[in-house]
Amino acid sequence: MSDRIQKINQLIKEEVSKIILKEVDFPNDALVTLTRVDTSSDLKQAKIYISCIPDLYSSRVLQILNRNTGHLQKMINKILLMRIIPRINFLQERGIREAARIEEILEEIKRNKKGKNKETKK
Repeated sequence: MSDRIQKINQLIKEEVSKIILKEVDFPNDALVTLTRVDTSSDLKQAKIYISCIPDLYSSRVLQILNRNTGHLQKMINKILLMRIIPRINFLQERGIREAARIEEILEEIKRNKKGKNKETKK
């Protein structure tokens, strides 16, 4: 990935984060994070990946963001001083969810081992 694309990804991430913080209301205690932005090399598309805590709000948060994409796109178009402004698309970050699930499984294995070790010592 070129330095230019990386800078554009970072710029989009920062600006969309600011806009979302001011303009979008999420359910109750949902903590929404923009994890990364992947802009195509032709600058026509930008995939913005989100993570949500608690995870049960993820699909609702994604619906809210996708419903507000037009408004967010207009605001980004005004802010970014670029000839071509990428069309934004929100997606759920899968890597973080999978990592959290692996962590849960590992913790469960540790608890099971501790329980077995206590039984064998008796």
